[in-house]
Amino acid sequence: MNDPKVELYTYDLTEAIWRKASASGPEHNCVEVTDLPGGGKAVRDSKRPDAAPLRYTASEWEAFRQGVIAGEL
Repeated sequence: MNDPKVELYTYDLTEAIWRKASASGPEHNCVEVTDLPGGGKAVRDSKRPDAAPLRYTASEWEAFRQGVIAGEL
C-alpha cells in the first residue's frame, strides 16, 4: 500500500504555480499555496521560496480549513 504523504513529497514542484491571498501586503510576508495531485496542497513562506514547502494530503488540508472556518485556529 502506498503512503499518500510520501507520494506528495515525491511530486516535482519545479513548475508549480504558487498563489497567495489577494489581501497580502507589499511586504510579501505571507504564505503561498499550490495544488498537488489528489487534492493535496503544498505551502511555503513567500520570503523563502527556495526552502522546502510543507505538503498536505487533501484530508489534512480540509481539516485545517474546517478548523480555520470554525475559529479553532
